[in-house]
Amino acid sequence: MSTIQAIALLGYLALLVYTVKNVNISRLFSERRLQHFVFGAAASLFMLWFFRTGIYEGLTVHFLWLTACVLLLGLRWAILSSSLALLGLTIAGLEPWSMLGVNGLLGVVAPLALSYAIYSLSFHRLPKHFFIYIFVCGFFAGLASLTLKMGLLGGYYTLTGIHDWDIVQDNYLILIPLLLFPEGLLNGMTMTLLIIYKPHWVYTFHDKFYIDGK
Repeated sequence: MSTIQAIALLGYLALLVYTVKNVNISRLFSERRLQHFVFGAAASLFMLWFFRTGIYEGLTVHFLWLTACVLLLGLRWAILSSSLALLGLTIAGLEPWSMLGVNGLLGVVAPLALSYAIYSLSFHRLPKHFFIYIFVCGFFAGLASLTLKMGLLGGYYTLTGIHDWDIVQDNYLILIPLLLFPEGLLNGMTMTLLIIYKPHWVYTFHDKFYIDGK
């Protein structure tokens, strides 16, 4: 494990400890519905991230679905849920243990934080409307989170000298445009179905803001 990887791992673990301290973790053991949401989202992410493709080590592509996860659970529970999925992939051997911190910070926390920031800005700066929630908070945030994740990891592999820039560009970053629309559609459709049929499940959606009086 390199120095950068060790620092990233310490930072990621510190963030997880901070997150656990700032959620009511006892709810996870007492509320069955919260258990279903957190562990169900973790299982869904695990299966979605399990199916991946790539030629060079680390330069694998897959759908994220992190935007829908953070809109459904909120930022803190989404960090814990997606971290469980990442841990499962690492245990299964799909990700190296040395990359746990880097993958956690750049591949999980950063996209989640960006998606939640877009939601927060939308909530406070844009009209509160059903379609704005779907297209801005779901579709557009999905595009942005995927671009950020692949851009950060591509930069990491280039700057650390693991792969040359030409390899990263031609075998990883070049795929971003191909994945943007499907990623946005996946998150947008997920949130559309949830807020139509189960709006009370979605942490970031409230009828009184987005539907009542519209």
